[in-house]
Amino acid sequence: MTPGELQAKLTEFLSLPAETEWVEFKEAKNSYDFDDLGKYFSSLSNEANLKGQHFGWLIFGVKEKPVPRPIVGTQYRPQRPHLDRLKEEIANKTSHRLTFEEVHEIGTPHGRVLMFQIPAALRGSPTSWKGHFYGRDHENLCPLNLYEIEQIRKQALRDDWSAVICDGATLNDLEPKAIAFARQEFIKKYPTLTREVPTWKDETFLNKAKVCIGGRITRTAIL
Repeated sequence: MTPGELQAKLTEFLSLPAETEWVEFKEAKNSYDFDDLGKYFSSLSNEANLKGQHFGWLIFGVKEKPVPRPIVGTQYRPQRPHLDRLKEEIANKTSHRLTFEEVHEIGTPHGRVLMFQIPAALRGSPTSWKGHFYGRDHENLCPLNLYEIEQIRKQALRDDWSAVICDGATLNDLEPKAIAFARQEFIKKYPTLTREVPTWKDETFLNKAKVCIGGRITRTAIL
């Protein structure tokens, strides 16, 4: 982002009528607890995913109220090398070693502002901090609830190209020799089912082999 784009985004955030689940303001005038920083990283990453945002934002040096929010400035990690080390420090304790896209410093007439740009959780995989998933309940930091965890995890299935149903395709479109070969390979993988597999109808076998879903042909079956 250019300095002008960052300034415009900061101005936009300062004027939000209320904190959203994917934007959080902290005064952090001199310091801020590292573990709390990690929890907010997890929560803002997960909420950004759930709200269809590319990034969540944690902003230091700004009061939460009133609106527009006043800048008070922050001296959190005033040396840039010390600030840059946060990327590795955060990655060491998150899932998939996810870390800040960038930590932006903005100088204003009212003091220094830090804008932590946090990537949205990967599709299908909630972002954890020290093995725990965090989210937001309005303005409050809290554990990510089970429904939201499942909402993110289901994204992996929706994005699975091979699992997409091929409309109009039927079992008649599949080569019998290919199905027979698939049965042989299935038995090799699951030898305890050697006697049972030959008794299954093709549809039953393909469903159990996860080549079909509910008897409907997937892209995996066509391939």
